[in-house]
Order: sequence, then C-alpha cells, then structure tokens
Amino acid sequence: MPAPDRIVRLNTVLARTGLSRSTIYRKIAEGTFPAQIRISINGAGWWESDINRWVADPVRWRPGEEGGNGG
Repeated sequence: MPAPDRIVRLNTVLARTGLSRSTIYRKIAEGTFPAQIRISINGAGWWESDINRWVADPVRWRPGEEGGNGG
C-alpha cells in the first residue's frame, strides 16, 4: 500500500526545486509547474507527489499528470 500523499508548503518546494519564489509562480502561470491547492482561507500548498514528479523530470512535466493524494 503506497504511503499517503502529503501537502508541502512553499519553503519545502523552494528547497526541493532550487527555484526562486517568483520563478515558481511564473512557471505556474505558464503551466510548466504544479499548481497550488488551497488548504485554508489564507494557506496553500502542493501535493508532494506532484513536486516529486516535477523534480524527477521538469522538462517533460505536464499539468495533466497532476493527481495528488497518490493519484
């Protein structure tokens, strides 16, 4: 049974990707980086599995591959 997917916050994404905050948001707008998910009124994060897939192959990553929660 696979481990449950976690939601990671911006600081974790910055550390894992090596990208700057502005680059991450630019890439989200371009569709070349996983979009955030809303976790509260003022909070957002990313599915860890989506970030892992992007880190594994940033050039070929596409938004349709997002699934979150192990999907």
